[in-house]
Order: sequence, then C-alpha cells, then structure tokens
Amino acid sequence: MKWGFLLMDENRRLRPWELALLLSLCFTLLCGVWAQARQELLASRLVRLHVIAASDAEADQAEKLRVRDAVLDYLTPKLADVTDIGEAQAIIAREQNGIARAARRVTDQPVSVAFGPEHYPTREYDTFSLPAGTYPSLRVTLGAGAGHNWWCVVFPPLCVESALSERAVEALSEDDVRLITEDGADYVVRFRILELWDALSETFK
Repeated sequence: MKWGFLLMDENRRLRPWELALLLSLCFTLLCGVWAQARQELLASRLVRLHVIAASDAEADQAEKLRVRDAVLDYLTPKLADVTDIGEAQAIIAREQNGIARAARRVTDQPVSVAFGPEHYPTREYDTFSLPAGTYPSLRVTLGAGAGHNWWCVVFPPLCVESALSERAVEALSEDDVRLITEDGADYVVRFRILELWDALSETFK
C-alpha cells in the first residue's frame, strides 16, 4: 500500500486559507494553555465556600443562609491572622467537624462537610468576578442537597467584605487582583478566554 499521498510535497506551499487555519489553531492552543495555567494559579490562592440547600423551598433556602452565617462566624476568627493559603487550607481541613457542629446548631437538617477540589461556573459578585474552573472548596450540604447553592470565597475573606481588603490583596498577586476586579476591554477578553477554555475542557472530559 502506498502512503505517499499522506505526505506533503516539501516544495508545496500552504494555501492562504490553510495558513490562516493553522495560525488560528496555534493561537487557540496557546490561549488555552495560558487560560488553564492562569485559572489554576488563581485557584491555588483561594478557598471557595459552597453551601447547598436541601431544596428550593422557601424555608430551606432561608436555612441555607443561616448555615452560611454560622459557618462564617465559626471560621472567620480562626482565619483572622492568616495570609498563607497553605495554612488556611490546613485550618479549614482540620476544622471540618467543628464546621459541621456550627451548622447543626442552626438547622435540623442532616449536614455533611467536605473539603477538596470542586468545579465552579463563572461567578460575578458585587466588586469582583471569578472565572469558571476547579478550586479548593469547603462544601456544606444540607439534607438531600437538591436546592440552589450559595457560593463565595472563604479565603481570602471575600464573603464578609464588600470589597477586596488589604489582607485579601496580600493573599493575591497584583495580576490576580486586576483579573478579577478590572472591567477594561483587555481584561474582559482574558476573562472570556478563561471561561471558554473551561467550557471546552469540561466538554472533552
């Protein structure tokens, strides 16, 4: 069987549309590699908080917020002087039983607490946004966990503050802060690339 038809003649030049397609592919791959690395770097400096209600019933949704407040009241003093992400993760992992007890004080629902990687969609808050991707996550599930979620960032302390505090900025790089807070055209494009690449990655998992 002859395989010569699979090989490009060394003297044959790419047609303009072939060159454009090749350059577009290379650009897409480079953007994807950048997007994945950028999101992973941001994620390495954060711990998300995810509270999942038992159902969408009004009472269960209100209970979700009470549990959120109880968890934050419990964790905030323990993370008050922490600026290192490794130390914050160690404290949160160690305090899972205490977090569960704090939650159970304000709910009669079964409570499960887990700490580990979790995928999040793109999320916009009042003063900052976070791109979709996998983040270290403290997940508190109430009952069947069939209701709407509540998401935020427990470290740095972005759940309880309306803007990036000095301590939050210390835990992030300048580029991280610009990425999640600025709304200029350049950063909108970067943020959109992060979001699109994450969607593509999830599709092919």
